[in-house]
Amino acid sequence: MRKWSTQSIQKQPVLEKISSLGYDVIMFDENLIIYLDGEFLKLKDSGISPLTHSLHYGSGVFEGIRAYKIKKGGGVFKLQEHIDRLFYSADSIGMKIPLKKEELKKIIPEVLRKNNLESAYIRPLIFFDGSSLGIDTKNNRVKVLVAAWAWGKYLADAVRVQISDFRRISEKSTVCDAKISGHYVNSLLATSKAKVNGFDEALLLDHQDNIAEGPGENIFLVREKELHTPKTGKILKGITRETVMEIAQKFGYEIFERDISPEELENFDGAFFSGTAAEVTPISEIEFQGKIFSFDTDSARDIREEFFRIVGPENEDSENYFTLI
Repeated sequence: MRKWSTQSIQKQPVLEKISSLGYDVIMFDENLIIYLDGEFLKLKDSGISPLTHSLHYGSGVFEGIRAYKIKKGGGVFKLQEHIDRLFYSADSIGMKIPLKKEELKKIIPEVLRKNNLESAYIRPLIFFDGSSLGIDTKNNRVKVLVAAWAWGKYLADAVRVQISDFRRISEKSTVCDAKISGHYVNSLLATSKAKVNGFDEALLLDHQDNIAEGPGENIFLVREKELHTPKTGKILKGITRETVMEIAQKFGYEIFERDISPEELENFDGAFFSGTAAEVTPISEIEFQGKIFSFDTDSARDIREEFFRIVGPENEDSENYFTLI
């Protein structure tokens, strides 16, 4: 049985210390080339209205995609899967993307080429314009934006995590497995409060008090050659999550997708996050109601090393994972 310890967690209102957290801020070059509605143009020339519907209501959908420098040059990781999910997300809010999947699949590498990027973070965003600001979007035009920029490691080599007081958005309130812009206010609140309390990242529970996911990551818990992860339906069905499970099966892990209560944390040897930005990041400890659960950050090291081999510069097996730039 894993031991837990207690420590005093300083409780502070979320907004008191936000300005002093020292977040890493990406300052975008105004000459960054983006794709917007059939044109490649500079960011400063995008002309996006402050009355954009999606800015006011969070009524957009998006993807986070990574490109890596591999043996054969730059490659976009699992591009088709990301595009498929983007279209699913758009459909979930009645949004008709004015491009075919194959068209978007060509535009994304072109954005990278125009910015001379091989290793990058890519953000396709589909949003409603400012034709109307009613809740009904029948009079709004759908706009398509693709941007990309160099973005290194999102989280530390191993992270300290706090289970948030905020709950993951409920599947009874929204489409939980769609990447809808407005969902991420939930993530912002959880992350901000965890950082105010001295942690690197948050972990959210669902409305049945089971472990759900991080603000932008899925979670895996490790016990010897077992991986345990929350089941789909209440979480985002992560593309990196799927990759981790593919790797784990290859290495002989047994995978359990199930409800996991936070009280079970003492029964696991290791834990890690997975996600496009987070990649595969070990968790060193999780705090829950004053208890600290500590984990071996070398647990499931074989899975982590294989993931970084796949996305690494020496990978020659690119066809299964990458769309070459």
